[in-house]
Amino acid sequence: MADAVQALLRPLACAHDWVERVLEPGDRAVDATAGNGYDTLFLARLAGPAGHVHAFDVQAAALEETGRRLKREGCEERVSLHACSHARMGDVVPAGVKAVMFNLGYLPGGDHAVKTVKEETLPALQAAAGLLLPGGLLTVMCYPGHEGGREECEAVAALLASLPLPQWRVVRLDSANGSPDAPFLMAALRVPCK
Repeated sequence: MADAVQALLRPLACAHDWVERVLEPGDRAVDATAGNGYDTLFLARLAGPAGHVHAFDVQAAALEETGRRLKREGCEERVSLHACSHARMGDVVPAGVKAVMFNLGYLPGGDHAVKTVKEETLPALQAAAGLLLPGGLLTVMCYPGHEGGREECEAVAALLASLPLPQWRVVRLDSANGSPDAPFLMAALRVPCK
């Protein structure tokens, strides 16, 4: 019961739960926003020694922390760290990934002036959708409460809502009685072929 409550209070916990249901050992995944490396490590553990994760960040400090976290856990060989915007995902990652995670906004504890922006996030989402295998999942944690965040989140929501049925199922998890600035989760499942 505690896990279900935690998922409602923390949408990122729900994203992890959903990704855990689709990503299997040997699969490939992408952390579009490495940050402090928590999602990168999560994906690397699920992908296992036979799988691989690509992680992107524009900040050297973020990639250094992610690298240290992976090394401490013995997962560094499973991950390629890319010191560039997630907008370059389509140029760097080969098709055939099972999960892509985005955690938008800025690096916690970092420079708040350095943040994701819709001009880079939208092309990254389009690339991610093209890389996903049937049965693959794309998750996006959206943070509308910072400067430019609302515009980015609205653009993300519109792009994901435009993914066509029956090939995609898109959901949004947010608080109906919370602040309009509260973070929310969007997820898009590429429907498995029948």
